[in-house]
Amino acid sequence: MQTDLSKFKETCTYNAGPLWKIGAWYLVNNFIFNSWVPWPSNLKINLLRLFGATVGNNVVIKPKVRIKQAWRLKIGDNSWLGEGTWIENLETVELGKNVCISQNAMLLTGNHNYTISDFRYRLGKIRIEDGVWIGAQSVVCPGVVCQSHSVLTVNSVASKNMEAWQVYSGNPAIHIRKRKMVS
Repeated sequence: MQTDLSKFKETCTYNAGPLWKIGAWYLVNNFIFNSWVPWPSNLKINLLRLFGATVGNNVVIKPKVRIKQAWRLKIGDNSWLGEGTWIENLETVELGKNVCISQNAMLLTGNHNYTISDFRYRLGKIRIEDGVWIGAQSVVCPGVVCQSHSVLTVNSVASKNMEAWQVYSGNPAIHIRKRKMVS
């Protein structure tokens, strides 16, 4: 058997939501969120809430952020989304309180199942717990849980769960040491 992309049907394996909502969010996402214009975070937070996201207080959203579906996003208090963050949330993405997603990091809830000829989606929710730091240009893969205060260093790929208060690095990310805070 070989891959046959002509058999791929997004609607058979995945439902993004009503077309009007997808279209409206596409416009808002591209003109407000994925823009170099430094729109205020409060405007972005209100738009996310309007489209069904759960967003806490004091959230910072920098320019050039891409969010696939606002209605599948939860962000806790005092969390940051750095420039160029890409949240490809075909499934729910949950960010706890005091989470830092650094520049150009990607939260990826789906990819394709290469073992099936029609290349259908393989999806998994992402949960990033309180105090986690996802370093610049890092990737968190589908189904991963980043436990409390774990760290994914710059340009690393988390394809498996990260334990609490631990630091991970590399591709694939491996445990390198315990996270210690001095103050």
